[in-house]
Amino acid sequence: MPEPGARRTGIALNDRQRISWLRLIRSDNVGPATFRDLINHFGTAETALAMLPELSRRGGSTRAVRIATEAEAEQELETAARFGARFLGIGEPDYPAALRQIDGAPPLLAVKGDLSAASLPAVGVVGSRNASISGAKFAALMARDIGRAGYAIISGLARGIDTAAHRASLETGTIAAMAGGLDRPYPPENIDLLREICDGRGLAISEMAFGWEARGRDFPRRNRLIAGVALGVVVVEAAARSGSLITARLAGDFGRLVFAVPGSPLDPRCEGTNGLLKEGATVTTRPDDVLHALAPLTAIDLFSGREADEPGGSEDHGMAPPPSDNDRARITDALGPTPVEIDDIVRHTGLAPSAVYLVLLELDIAGRLHRHPGGLVSIAMMD
Repeated sequence: MPEPGARRTGIALNDRQRISWLRLIRSDNVGPATFRDLINHFGTAETALAMLPELSRRGGSTRAVRIATEAEAEQELETAARFGARFLGIGEPDYPAALRQIDGAPPLLAVKGDLSAASLPAVGVVGSRNASISGAKFAALMARDIGRAGYAIISGLARGIDTAAHRASLETGTIAAMAGGLDRPYPPENIDLLREICDGRGLAISEMAFGWEARGRDFPRRNRLIAGVALGVVVVEAAARSGSLITARLAGDFGRLVFAVPGSPLDPRCEGTNGLLKEGATVTTRPDDVLHALAPLTAIDLFSGREADEPGGSEDHGMAPPPSDNDRARITDALGPTPVEIDDIVRHTGLAPSAVYLVLLELDIAGRLHRHPGGLVSIAMMD
């Protein structure tokens, strides 16, 4: 059986750092990957915030970059506190250890409920919103038995399979990953379920701001949380275009195990899961299929060692002079609409990696850089 709490490592942010982190991630053109690059380069969020206008100008933007104010960040922290929630930084002890390791992990995670659920190794159970009776029953069986074996069950609070998985693991520990703010659950019919999760042995998590209503493009980000937190993902009844297949693909990208429950070829709700099996997912017909496959992974600590630079960032961060205009032009000219690896830019230009990364940050903050899966980048072509 996995040991609860075995992977809690990290250093807590102080109040000032937490406000600066929240301001930085809520500012224009700063996503998770950009946030990490800024912290790595400048050492602290406070220094990065001060440099955003200059970075944007050097990146070619003609408009002032919007930077979240201290008052806005304090207001969001107060809203979270009134809601009984808090924000976890990526380097803090209670931040889910497996999620910390993925590229583009949320720098700050809003959480509400029992934080001990985040210390357990997790298994995702996802599937069709329009689940069959047998599909929902099997999802509940999987979640219940896997939960009793010492795992948290993470899912997306959706109708159907997600709801069945959450309800079956309320007593053992369940995590609801949300597409909107913690105060904007979707669908509304699961508000009571969310309350049960947060008031019991479960946890709700979101990377979105309080008050944010989930939109279509937010659900893949929610799926990313599920795949990132989990050691493995079990897919029960997924149609050919199901969002659960996005979760499964992301899980594979992150090096997680993917399990699929076979279904009737005549049922369109099983087309996606049967397709996963053809692609190499593990055939899953009982909880032991998952538990036996995950046992070697929980016997070792896979996720220690990677933490954010702040707190305790070096005073030497960001002290190197910015690249010259000629070097900046060489890097910009090397980019195009086709995604390329950053290492290829370094080799092509012959410039120092630090100079290349800084120019890419400038373009990013100016809104001229596109980031792609796998760490690839391209440039937005100017009119």
